[in-house]
Amino acid sequence: VTLVESGGGLVQAGGSTRLSCAASGMFSKVSYMGWFRSVSGKQRELVASAFKDNTSMYADFVEGRFAVSRDDAKKTVDLQMNNLKPEDTAVYYCHMQATGTNYWGQGTQVTVSS
Repeated sequence: VTLVESGGGLVQAGGSTRLSCAASGMFSKVSYMGWFRSVSGKQRELVASAFKDNTSMYADFVEGRFAVSRDDAKKTVDLQMNNLKPEDTAVYYCHMQATGTNYWGQGTQVTVSS
């Protein structure tokens, strides 16, 4: 199973960017797909998760600025990030749990300049 992320890069504060993640390989029973991030090499923290019942969950720091969307037919999960702040600068990782196993993408850097 492979998760490949795209998007990110350098964004000005107050700007927007969209991260995309595509899953490939053999898997089934996806419980949730979403995004984590690592700020300055620290432990990864949850950003947002999209569940199979079309509900979603966000970290408190998101404050309504981000939106996670999942497409099971395409095996993708996207993260639309708006009103970005310098403290959102981090490596963002795509995450998927399928049949009780956690899978991770390689990470994509998002840098928000002030």
